[in-house]
Amino acid sequence: MTDKTAYVETAEAQIDQWNAEIDKMKAKLAEAEADSKIAYQEQLDEARKQRDEAEVTLKEIREASDDAWDDMKSGFDQAWDSLSDAFTKAMSRFK
Repeated sequence: MTDKTAYVETAEAQIDQWNAEIDKMKAKLAEAEADSKIAYQEQLDEARKQRDEAEVTLKEIREASDDAWDDMKSGFDQAWDSLSDAFTKAMSRFK
């Protein structure tokens, strides 16, 4: 397994985990009182935005040639860490 393949598999697993968290947020939103729904919806929208950006980054990784991957890996690492941090912050405000 190449470094790129392992990276893609790890990123896919993370996105799957985020999708599960988003589903939990949707359930909480449905049960929330009216005044809380607005705040929950904003956090849900932010989490979805971060997940969508992660999926775009993952698509770029998948499509990169092996040579390009070597050159782009550090940039992807930084972008992925930033997206992960933003998603975690959105989730923490929701709880």
